[in-house]
Amino acid sequence: MSQTIYEFSFPTTVRFGAGSRHEIPTALKAAAVHRPLLVTDQGIAPLPFLQAMVAALQQAGLDVAVYSGVVGNPVKSQVTAGVEAFQAHQADAIVAVGGGAAMDVAKAIALMAHHPGDLFEYEDGKPDARPVDHAIPYLVAVPTTAGTGSEVGRSTVISDDATHAKKIIFSPRLLPQKVFADPELLLGLPPNVTAATGMDALTHCVEAYLAKGYQPLCDGIALEGVRLVAQNLVPSVEHGQNLEARTGMLAAAMMGAVAFQKGLGATHSCAHALSTVYDFHHGFANALMIPYVMEFNRAVVADKLRMLAIAAAAPEQTAEGFIQWLVDLKARVGIPAKLSQVGVTPDKLEALVAVALADGCHSLNPRTCTADDLRHIYLAAL
Repeated sequence: MSQTIYEFSFPTTVRFGAGSRHEIPTALKAAAVHRPLLVTDQGIAPLPFLQAMVAALQQAGLDVAVYSGVVGNPVKSQVTAGVEAFQAHQADAIVAVGGGAAMDVAKAIALMAHHPGDLFEYEDGKPDARPVDHAIPYLVAVPTTAGTGSEVGRSTVISDDATHAKKIIFSPRLLPQKVFADPELLLGLPPNVTAATGMDALTHCVEAYLAKGYQPLCDGIALEGVRLVAQNLVPSVEHGQNLEARTGMLAAAMMGAVAFQKGLGATHSCAHALSTVYDFHHGFANALMIPYVMEFNRAVVADKLRMLAIAAAAPEQTAEGFIQWLVDLKARVGIPAKLSQVGVTPDKLEALVAVALADGCHSLNPRTCTADDLRHIYLAAL
C-alpha cells in the first residue's frame, strides 16, 4: 500500500495515512497553539511513540504537558482531574491520543475547561441541560485503536464513578477540529484489543445500517465499513504488523462512527448494561451480544441482513448466513460465544435488563424491544 497521506474533509479535517502523526506540530503552530495538553491513557503514556510525539512538539517550540489519568472505561473523576491538569498548565489546546476512552475524556475536558457547573449537567436529552455555549479549546485527535471512531464523533460518553451509569454529552462543537489517523500507531496492538475494538467498529456499522429511519448516506457508509472489517479484522488480529489491514480497520472505525449518526440499536443497549454491571470493555460487550440481537431482529429485517451478508462476503448470503458469519468471526478472533464464559451469571439478569431497557440506543432498533425481549436476548446469550 502507498505511503500517501490523504485528506478527507468529512465530517472534519482528517489527515489519513501512515506517518500523518508527524504533521501534528506544524498543524498546532498553524492554529496559533502554544501550550497543548496531551490527553492519553496509562497504557499509552510510557510507549516510545508517545515520548517521540512529546519530543517533536517540544522541538517545535510548544510547551506540552501530558495528562495520562485515563484507565478502563472513562469516568467523571478522570475528567475532573484532566480539567485540573488543563488549568494548571494554562493549556490552550488538547491533543487526544488513544482509543475511545482517551477520546471521550479529552472531549469532556475540552467541554469543562471553560464551561461552568458539573459535567453531567450537560447530559444529552436532559430537559434542563446546560447549553454548550462557552469557548472550546482547539482539539485534535490521534486514534491508536480502530474501534469507536470517536475521533470523528460529536459526543462523549462518561460514566458515573459510583453507579457506572453512562452519560452521553453531545454537541457538534465537541467534534475535533483535526484528526491525524495514522495506521502505524496500530501496529503491534495486542490481538485481544484489536479484536474487541474491531468488533466495536463492526457493530457500529451493522446497527447503523439496521437502525430505523431514512438515511441512505449513512447506510452506504455502513455497508462499506462492514466490507472493510470483513476483509481486514482477521489479518489485523493474526498479523499485528500488517499495515494494509490496520489501514482498512482504521477507515472502517471512522466510517462506523459517521454512520451511527443515524442511530444504533439493541446490541448497544445490551452492551452498555454489561459495561455498567460488569465493567466490560465496550467493544468486547458489543461482540458478545451482536449475534443474539441480530437473531432477534431477523424477523423484521431479513432483507437488510442479507445485504450485510453480501457486504461481508459471507459464505451463505442470507440473513441466517450473516448471523452465522458473525458467530464464526467471533470465534476466529477469540471472542467467547457465551456470556457464561466470561463470568456473567443468571442472578444479574434483572439488573442487566433494567439498565438495557433504560438505555436510549434500542429506541431505534428495527424491532421494538420490551423488557421481556431483552430478557430473552440475554438468556439466549448466557
